[in-house]
Amino acid sequence: MSELIAYHLEDGIATLTLSNGKVNAISPDVITAFNAALDQAEQDRAVVIITGQPGILSGGYDLKVMTSGPQHAISLVTSGSKLARRLLSHPYPVVVACPGHAVAKGAFLLLSVDYRIGVDGPFSIGLNEVQIGMTMHHAGIELARDRLSNVALHRSVINGEMFDPKGAVEAGFLDKLVSAEELQSAAQAVALQLKKINMIAHRNTKLKVRKSLLDTLDQAIVLDQNHSVI
Repeated sequence: MSELIAYHLEDGIATLTLSNGKVNAISPDVITAFNAALDQAEQDRAVVIITGQPGILSGGYDLKVMTSGPQHAISLVTSGSKLARRLLSHPYPVVVACPGHAVAKGAFLLLSVDYRIGVDGPFSIGLNEVQIGMTMHHAGIELARDRLSNVALHRSVINGEMFDPKGAVEAGFLDKLVSAEELQSAAQAVALQLKKINMIAHRNTKLKVRKSLLDTLDQAIVLDQNHSVI
């Protein structure tokens, strides 16, 4: 499939493993590979597990791209927001097995799927955009507004507060914590359970539940394309 997103299909479960340097940066090529892997997963009618490298899911967008000029930054954020929207409306269940840190776009991946398992340990999860001088984009705000608790929304989006894994569960970034040794088996167990549900009912219900969010994201993505995000 791709060196950036490894694709492994077994027993109706497609595992997508992000591998792009020390912090698993989300670059234009990574997003292209993500979309290709999701295309394949749809063809395979597979439940999807997204994971990263030991200790990290992703540190966020590729800062080399984000600082190379406003148009490059806007283009990357736009494609990343469209990926989030695609994940939210994916016709089969999507699970994230988060092996550690999940920062900025890495944390937004957690907010874009159906079930999130994290690793208990000295890891940071959250949206640090304002800490590094970025005004939060509209799509990011709307995604956080929908998936985080109201208190966590303000602490996370406005203050740039980072959470440890237990705090990330309380905030709404994660659903469950396990040990690092248990992460793979826990994700497999969730995926196997999700395989038992009726996929047509899953897809149709998902689209009903998230209709307002998906419509709002469509509007937000257009706004972000017309305004600087840095």
